[in-house]
Amino acid sequence: MNPTTPFSAIVAARTRAGDTVTFDIAEDWQQGRTAYGGIVCAIAAQAMRDVAGADWPPDVHLRALQCSFVSVVAAGRVQVEVEVLRQGRNVCQVLARVMEGGRLGSVLLGVYSADRPSALTPRWPKRPTARVEAEALPSVPFEPGRMPPFMQHMEMRWAEGGAPFSARPGDRSSIHLRLRDHDSGAILPEVLTVLLADAPATPALGELARPALSSSVTWALELRAHGCAETDGWWRIDSQSLVVEGGYVNHCSQLWAPSGALAALGTQVVTVFA
Repeated sequence: MNPTTPFSAIVAARTRAGDTVTFDIAEDWQQGRTAYGGIVCAIAAQAMRDVAGADWPPDVHLRALQCSFVSVVAAGRVQVEVEVLRQGRNVCQVLARVMEGGRLGSVLLGVYSADRPSALTPRWPKRPTARVEAEALPSVPFEPGRMPPFMQHMEMRWAEGGAPFSARPGDRSSIHLRLRDHDSGAILPEVLTVLLADAPATPALGELARPALSSSVTWALELRAHGCAETDGWWRIDSQSLVVEGGYVNHCSQLWAPSGALAALGTQVVTVFA
């Protein structure tokens, strides 16, 4: 098997020129004709932090990320152009354009802020108990040709729901996952959260008996900074296909950090070519 390129190495090798950060995305991070959506958004989040957040205090966190997947992002050299749209007293909004081969691949809007005083009582959901914990489940082996290449970077264990193309109808899945990267501690927690939050396919694909292409059109991710501070161990993502109609799926998910805290909430519009 050819050697793979861990995400930490891609981040470590990035270069910056003014408001543009350049990354080299390896072939083993592809998903069909394009790069895995999670890595496209993760490099954009890193670039926004590099350019807009270089002088921010450490308590400023990525709160929300909105992405429109405009076109294909092929493997190779990818530029992320960053623009600060507005720097307010409490909130900063940052635009990123992901460019590959002179073509616009994705447009992202990141919202950054620090905590501020509030009279509201803090509250957040608690992680539901898994039907089966990760240690009691087998790891799903990577199958070249049947799985997209980026999946070899993820270790995933199904606690609930059918795997894609398993001919098991259902609208929910619960998956334990972690990144196969010996230097994952060098990845910013907010960037690692973005990278992992897009990993599982929408549960609707479990209904299919044969592989079929699917592609995210839009993705909205809301991050909870205090939830993704601890990154070592098994994460869990609970997903639901809310609406399946006309070749599209409205998909939502909750990503739980290894500590059990909620790390992110996500919604997507997914196209299924089947």
